[in-house]
Amino acid sequence: MEDCSGVAVGVGGGSCGKKPFQLARSLTYHHHQGHRPAAASTARWRRHQIADEPRAQRPQAVVLYTTSLRGVRRTFTDCSAVRAILRGFRVAVDERDVSMDAAFRRELQALLAVRCRAFSLPQLLIGGRLVGGADEVRHLHETGQLRRLLEGAAGQDPAFVCDACGGVRFVPCTGCGGSRKVFVEEEDRVVRCGECNENGLVRCANCCS
Repeated sequence: MEDCSGVAVGVGGGSCGKKPFQLARSLTYHHHQGHRPAAASTARWRRHQIADEPRAQRPQAVVLYTTSLRGVRRTFTDCSAVRAILRGFRVAVDERDVSMDAAFRRELQALLAVRCRAFSLPQLLIGGRLVGGADEVRHLHETGQLRRLLEGAAGQDPAFVCDACGGVRFVPCTGCGGSRKVFVEEEDRVVRCGECNENGLVRCANCCS
């Protein structure tokens, strides 16, 4: 039978006031020890807790491949139109002018080749995903979907102009002064500067990632 506290007592001791049977200390000690989390269990619990904690997310990058050359009017107009649309959303844009650096052209060519797309400008990427050219951007903007895609992007004042490069995003190389050549005293000869591009320029450190 059970006493008033729910603890089993021996037969013949029907009184609720009778002292219940107590387990030996050696048994109760091991029982309570089992409730203490081991070091490995504690570590696993802490890892799960950390995994569940919200982490600060980095703003998604907005990258726009464009050209500043006016040789093809349609291309230049499309680049200007997409640039103006993004400026209206007040987001920071990593603009990559393929006419200023051939590496950007090769980068975009490889990106489009993987997706079996012909080379064209401009091209917009949001969060590492290819959005498309001017027609796609205009369509997304008109349907309101572009605003949703730009959620989480870093903000920037559309009137911002970098003091270092004037908004060109490139500056002359300080190593060679834009000449693309440096003199190596140890070898007593002039070599190609390894810091700048084919135009003797480097990306502006003040406004470019």
